[in-house]
Amino acid sequence: MPIERASTALSRFKVLDLTRVRSGPTCVRQLADWGADVVKIEMPVTDDAGQLGGPRAGSDFQNLHRNKRSLTLDLKKPEGLEVFRRLAKTADVIVENFRPDVKHRLGIDYETLSADNPGLVYASISGFGQDGPYRDRPGFDQIAQGMGGLMSITGKPGEGPMRVGIPIADLTAGIFASQGIMLALLEREVSGKGQWIQTSLLQAQLFMLDFQASRWLMDGEVPKQAGNNHPTSIPTGVFTTADGYMNLAVAGQEIWLRFCRAIDRMDLAENPDYADGKLRSQNRDALNAAIDEVTRTRSTADWVERFNAAGVPCGEINNIDQAFENPQVKHLGIAQPVDSHERGASHLVGQPIIMSRTPSRIAAPPPTAGEHSDEVLREAGYNDEEIAGLRAGGVI
Repeated sequence: MPIERASTALSRFKVLDLTRVRSGPTCVRQLADWGADVVKIEMPVTDDAGQLGGPRAGSDFQNLHRNKRSLTLDLKKPEGLEVFRRLAKTADVIVENFRPDVKHRLGIDYETLSADNPGLVYASISGFGQDGPYRDRPGFDQIAQGMGGLMSITGKPGEGPMRVGIPIADLTAGIFASQGIMLALLEREVSGKGQWIQTSLLQAQLFMLDFQASRWLMDGEVPKQAGNNHPTSIPTGVFTTADGYMNLAVAGQEIWLRFCRAIDRMDLAENPDYADGKLRSQNRDALNAAIDEVTRTRSTADWVERFNAAGVPCGEINNIDQAFENPQVKHLGIAQPVDSHERGASHLVGQPIIMSRTPSRIAAPPPTAGEHSDEVLREAGYNDEEIAGLRAGGVI
C-alpha cells in the first residue's frame, strides 16, 4: 500500500534516491517532506542484522529518511542495474552522492540515463566537485569546514581552529542540491528538458561564508576568530548574568542608545571611546568588560524582559532540551510526531517553512529495508513471477 504523501506541493514528481551518509539524504529529505514520491534504493538485507538494524534504529537515520519508500536492489549485479535503468526511464529526479567516477563505472550517469529520459533531472553531490584537481578526494564535512575557511573564523582568538557543532557543509550542500533540483524542475516546464545539477561540500561551505567571504573578496580583509563577539557589530555577543549567560545584539547607533538607557549607563553612550561603531570595535574589550559588570547584577530572565521592552535584540542561551521547551518553539510546532517502526512513538524535526495551502508534515516513518520493493517493481511493470526471480537471485 503506498505511503501517505507528506505534502501535495511536489506530489507529481518521482525521485530515485541513491544517496547515503548525510549530504545526499538531506537533499532527498527536502523533496520527500514536500510530497515527492521518493524511492530509497538500498542494498538487499544481509544476515548481519546488527549492522543494518543499529543504524536504522538510531535517531540520525530516523531523522534523515522519513517520508520515503524503500526498494532493496543490488547494483553490483547486472540484473540490478537493469532494474534501476528501467526505473530511471520514468523518474523525474535521481540524486546520488557517490564518488564522481562510480556512476560512470556503473553506467548510471546523467549522459547515459538521459538518452532514454530527456526530461531527467539528475543531481550529484560530492566532496569537492565532479572535476578538477581534487575530484577524487574523499569528502567529509569537517574537511570541508577546514578547507572552506570556516574553522579559521570559529572559536576564540589564539585557541586554534574550531569546527562548528553541526555538519554544516553536509547540510547546506544537501539543501542547495534540493534547491537546484526544484529550479531544474521549474525550468523543465518551459524547455521540456532535464539537466545535470552539481554541488559539493566545498562549494556549499564557501557560499556559507557570506559576508566574511565578501570582506576578503571586496575589501582584501582576512577575517579572524572573534569567539562570541560579532566580527563587525559591537557590542554583540555573550554576556554573563546573575544566573548564567545571555546574548545581546546591539547593532547600529539607535539600538546602542536604547541599550545604554536600558542598563542605566548613559555614560557609556557619552564616552568618546564608544562614540560610533568603529570606535566601539576598536575598544571592544574594555566595552565588553564594562557591560559584563552590569549584566551580572540581574538574572537572564530579568534582562530579557527589560531589553525586549526597550527594543534591544537579546535572548537566553538554551541547551537543546531547553530550546524545544521554549514556548515559541512549541507554538511553531517544528517538533512533529512520528510512529517509528523501530522506536514507536517519537518526534522528529519538521520543515522550517510554513505553507498556507500545501504544508509539509511527517506522514510516514523511515521505511524498513525493502518494505516497498514489490510495490515499486509492480509499478514499473514487473509481474509477481519476475519479482520472485529477482528475490531468489539476491537482486532485491
